[in-house]
Amino acid sequence: WQPSHENCAKGTNLNKLAFEGKTSFGMSVFNLGNAIMGSGILGLAYAMANTGVVLFLVLLTVVAVLSSYSIHLLLKSSGIVGIRAYEQLGYRAFGTPGKMAAGIAITLQNIGAMSSYLYIVKYEFPLVIQAFLKVDKPAGEWFMNGNYLVIVVSIAVILPLALMKQLGYLGYTSGFSLSCMVFFLISVCPGIHTCKLLIDMSCFLFLVIWQKHQGTIFRCTGIDTAYTIPILAFAFVCHPEVLPIYTELRNPTKKKMQHVANISIAVMYGMYFLAALFGYLTFYGEVEPELLHTYSRIDPYDTLILCVRVAVLTAVTLTVPIVLFPVRRAIQQMMFPNKTFYWPRHIAIAAILLTFINLLVIFAPNILGIFGVIGATSAPCLIFIFPAVFYIRIVPKEEEPLRSVPKIMAACFAGIGFLFMIMSLSFIIIDWTSGSSKASSGH
Repeated sequence: WQPSHENCAKGTNLNKLAFEGKTSFGMSVFNLGNAIMGSGILGLAYAMANTGVVLFLVLLTVVAVLSSYSIHLLLKSSGIVGIRAYEQLGYRAFGTPGKMAAGIAITLQNIGAMSSYLYIVKYEFPLVIQAFLKVDKPAGEWFMNGNYLVIVVSIAVILPLALMKQLGYLGYTSGFSLSCMVFFLISVCPGIHTCKLLIDMSCFLFLVIWQKHQGTIFRCTGIDTAYTIPILAFAFVCHPEVLPIYTELRNPTKKKMQHVANISIAVMYGMYFLAALFGYLTFYGEVEPELLHTYSRIDPYDTLILCVRVAVLTAVTLTVPIVLFPVRRAIQQMMFPNKTFYWPRHIAIAAILLTFINLLVIFAPNILGIFGVIGATSAPCLIFIFPAVFYIRIVPKEEEPLRSVPKIMAACFAGIGFLFMIMSLSFIIIDWTSGSSKASSGH
């Protein structure tokens, strides 16, 4: 089912009237960067420990480039039909099944992301409070219980921000969230054993590739590498937020939004690599799935580490409202497609979502399991498969025949997504059934 040029033109005119963005370029970069960077940064040192520095850098580069190309496909499709909603692109391409598939994938992906963020709050916040109060063995106080703290943070911080009418209003909190992560990167990574890290980094990159540490550069630790690609893919997923941010961009054009995406991805790429590198070169094979736990082993009461843990908690908490917006939009598109904005519905969906996610976090498995499973299922759909197949269906054959280079590239892109999904799920299932899975162990 191909949309007619007449309908496309009508849709474009209507959307020009409907989407009057007021968010600046800088705030849009903050919002998209905040959507990209969340708790995924804490798992990257563990991923590097399983792959080695060189293979990790290659994989990170490939995923970043593919994410940028994927956003290009989304923006091109959006520009042709004049629609800036992921679900509606699915509807234009495949009708109701396309809309439902996109909505379900966004919902699963972002619920997984929000769960992983609040999971960090659940396990880190009590430890930080204990460290500040110098309490070694809590006596059961409620304010040192992670389950209660997740609920308090959700009600006091996340819910009020999630009730904002527009995503652009969160630009300031996104900027503050990113500054917290920059503080994490600057303070913790180079701040611990700086001289040793610099020497080790030089040795690893230049001197010992063909010597006894060759296996550390090109490390492959067997089935544990199954988690590396899903963690990387999960770390770069921002596609559900791209079109809502595009909608609210001031004087929006495809080129301008692509610049927003490229800058956000490039900045996060640099931060991801540095955080993973310094975290890995500090602990080597001893790094844990969550980097903050590894650092806290050095000195739980160290002031710098405490401040960094508070900064990361703040950052992931302020990321949750950004990620909640696309889920609410997807639910509205699936359940209330023709309804205009209505405050009670807007509030109710946010409250129900946060309640569900709180219940999920309280009973969730290890954070690595969340990264692996969600990254292996919904992430390939949102990054690879949907943008490619939507592009192939939406772009008219008169403009680009099926055998044109752009559509052949898009088809190959979708094929990569299917291969990635099958490979990742297969490795993770083998890992679980072998009985040695870190995902099924305690956090």
